Amino acid sequence: MTQTPTAHTTPAQEQARAQFTVPAQHPMVTVLGSGDSLLRVIEKAFPAADIHVRGNEISAVGDPADVALISRVFDEMMLVLRTGQPMTEDAVERSIAMLKASENGTSDGPETPAQVLTQNILSSRGRTIRPKTLNQKRYVDAIDKHTIVFGIGPAGTGKTYLAMAKAVQALQSKQVNRIILTRPAVEAGERLGFLPGTLYEKIDPYLRPLYDALHDMLDPDSIPRLMAAGTIEVAPLAYMRGRTLNDAFIILDEAQNTSPEQMKMFLTRLGFDSKIVITGDVTQVDLPNGTKSGLRQVQEILEGVEDVHFSRLSSHDVVRHKLVGRIVDAYELYDSKYGTENGTHKGGRGKSGAKGSKGK
Repeated sequence: MTQTPTAHTTPAQEQARAQFTVPAQHPMVTVLGSGDSLLRVIEKAFPAADIHVRGNEISAVGDPADVALISRVFDEMMLVLRTGQPMTEDAVERSIAMLKASENGTSDGPETPAQVLTQNILSSRGRTIRPKTLNQKRYVDAIDKHTIVFGIGPAGTGKTYLAMAKAVQALQSKQVNRIILTRPAVEAGERLGFLPGTLYEKIDPYLRPLYDALHDMLDPDSIPRLMAAGTIEVAPLAYMRGRTLNDAFIILDEAQNTSPEQMKMFLTRLGFDSKIVITGDVTQVDLPNGTKSGLRQVQEILEGVEDVHFSRLSSHDVVRHKLVGRIVDAYELYDSKYGTENGTHKGGRGKSGAKGSKGK
């Protein structure tokens, strides 16, 4: 998109005007959205500005700071569209948030929305997996740069999914010879012994989310063959004990449900030419009362150790339904107000006699 030299400021009104011309090769619907849905997102973000469209020209009038940001929004949108990637309402909202953070000085890096939204990780089965937020991009970049990376954040921030995409990418590019996916078999207070079926049938539900992600990224028909050959291994954390894992991309998911001893055991499985990504949400610990979360403790132990990186994601990085981010924020507000963890009283019983939060 080109900005015409009509931008000016009128001191009396303290308003600025900018005009943009969309190149003919880009249909206006790709810029404005179906039913002007993308335009409405921008108008909602800048309610004091007047945005008008005539043919392939877009003009904005308003506060100089708003007009400058609107100009940058359209410029970033055009950079994305030139790569052949469509813009969505969510992508426009995230672009505006990133640009406003940069303008307000609250952004802690030079990355632009176009750089974030056009970074391809993996193309599979007609779709491309990309980071959607600045923190997600930095998480992905950290996986490239470091041997051990921790992805810590609430549900829906793409911690595991992006790590899985990087693992498949590493396998396909022959950076590693195998992928190992593991989780602790502890969830919501349940114990394997109480579940029906054989040991495999008891374990399988805990590992199912990892299988689901694999099916998104690989030809489903190839997965049984790769697993039979040992190229992909999906196993509970207990199966890692006593092993040295060389030439592998290893992902430990739901790491908040590891004990400190299990975390140390897992980290020391690292072999030559391998990479480890550990993901978890420290606000959703399902360990028995009195058991400390290994993921909480390891941050105190390994912070600052060379070639170990901690990527921390927040509710702003949630890429599920918008309500998920609001729910995460609401729990954090409640916890800070009442001194609780995940909505329950820390280390004891509340006034109602309910048990305290699991895992400290």
